[in-house]
Amino acid sequence: MTTRFQTRTFLICFIPFALLLGGSFWLIQSFVASTVRDGLRMSLRKNQAAIAGMQVRGNLENSRFLKVAGENAALKAGIQLLLSNPHSSAARRTVEDQLRELGEHMGFDFLLISAPDNAPLAGVIRQAASAQLVPLDLSLLEHAGSGLLMLDGHTFQVASVTIDQDDGNLGSLSVGEYFTFAGLTTPAVLIHNGKVIASNIPNLAPAELTAALAGCRMQFECDLRLQGASWISAPMQLWSDGYLLRSLESVDAATAPIQMRLHRLFLSLALICVSIVFLSSIISARSIVEPISAVVSHLQKAVRTGVLAKFEGQPSPILEIRDLAEIYNHAAVSVRAAGEHLQTAYLEFVGALASALDARDGYTSGHSRRVSDLSCAIAAAMELSPADIERIRIGALLHDIGKIGIADRVLQKPGRLSEEEWALIKQHPVIGRRILEGVHGFASYLPAVELHHENWDGTGYPRGQRGTQTPVDARIIHVVDAYDAMTTDRSYRRAMTHENAVSILRENAGRQFDARVVAVFLSLPPETLARHSRPLELRFDEEEPALAVGD
Repeated sequence: MTTRFQTRTFLICFIPFALLLGGSFWLIQSFVASTVRDGLRMSLRKNQAAIAGMQVRGNLENSRFLKVAGENAALKAGIQLLLSNPHSSAARRTVEDQLRELGEHMGFDFLLISAPDNAPLAGVIRQAASAQLVPLDLSLLEHAGSGLLMLDGHTFQVASVTIDQDDGNLGSLSVGEYFTFAGLTTPAVLIHNGKVIASNIPNLAPAELTAALAGCRMQFECDLRLQGASWISAPMQLWSDGYLLRSLESVDAATAPIQMRLHRLFLSLALICVSIVFLSSIISARSIVEPISAVVSHLQKAVRTGVLAKFEGQPSPILEIRDLAEIYNHAAVSVRAAGEHLQTAYLEFVGALASALDARDGYTSGHSRRVSDLSCAIAAAMELSPADIERIRIGALLHDIGKIGIADRVLQKPGRLSEEEWALIKQHPVIGRRILEGVHGFASYLPAVELHHENWDGTGYPRGQRGTQTPVDARIIHVVDAYDAMTTDRSYRRAMTHENAVSILRENAGRQFDARVVAVFLSLPPETLARHSRPLELRFDEEEPALAVGD
């Protein structure tokens, strides 16, 4: 008990500190994360500007080269020859040779000549395996402009320039390089029509990146979750035909070093606070917890024993606890007195009920009391608990209470009962239950009242229960009730001898009665039966008929 109170005191002292500490940590952590996130956004914007500048310079260099290449007389002659005879293999090979020479000289991976209507005429592409420029299969593409081009599973960054001759357009020259992330210092992804087609982030599949970026608008910065971590993404470059290059930065990775230091700092503070609160709880326990624990233990003992005894503990130095103990002692005295009065009234009420029932018929006077006494004697001989014996005693006193609801003309009829009258008599256990089940505190006696006419073989009433389905209270009362009914005078017959009654009980043991209860009853000392039996003036001889066992 003391330990539980000490724990509660500890928690009461610790929780405010913990909430304050946790709230402070959360605020500082949020501030750090926000600051780092803003820094990452600035970094992404600077990278975006730098890449844009590089792109402008690259486009300028490419335009200069393309302009020079477009003025190449041999290339123009080959294009004119190919335009005049588009199906000539020799003309196409001539143009392809010239493109291969240009590509090897300038380091391009893709070169293409297109007609004025953008139809591909001839081209070369660098094979990834051999690093050689080989003729391009023109059926793989329709046209090539500036921007990005997806070809045979590879992405090329392409630039184009028109080729003119004597104020006429001969077509266009497109050159390109394999798209790579080599020049990028930050994680980035290449997106085409909303789907990631390439990235420089290791151990992340394109499908996973596509799902994470699904909520990002094309030209705006956005926050996303990737493999359980927080990331931030910004657009870097947008091309035609739905190509977009986005950069990414891991917020968690950037804040991890700072958060680790914060965790260490707050862990140290938490240990210090816990130590202070723990010492405070020990001091508090001596002045508060121990006296309260003593009072609570005393109350728990009262709950277990059912006796509200006075509190005799040492007076507490705390005024409120001393007042609590004093009020408890006054309440204990009042409750104990009220309990004694209630028990007395309860017993008087039960006795009055039994007396009222027996008073209806002079022949059955004292029947309930005798059944109660003999039932208690059997229960004691069966070594039942004192609580069980007390329950059986009251149940036996009340077992025939339902006969209050049976008319006197039926209950005291001197002759044989008709079937209708017998059906009414058999209702008295049910009537008794209905009378008592509405009375608080009588629930434990209902089985004795309702089931004391149930037979061991299931032929009894009102439920037809078998064997131990019937509680032991009712089985004991059933035997004693039958014995007392047989050995007392009734309005319709005279009493039979003890020997005849015992013989009938023994004969019906295991069928109508619980054989064990009958055996215990027969083992009772004669003086016990004499003390709890009614003196008889007249008894039947053994040859005379007796009432069927039961009522």
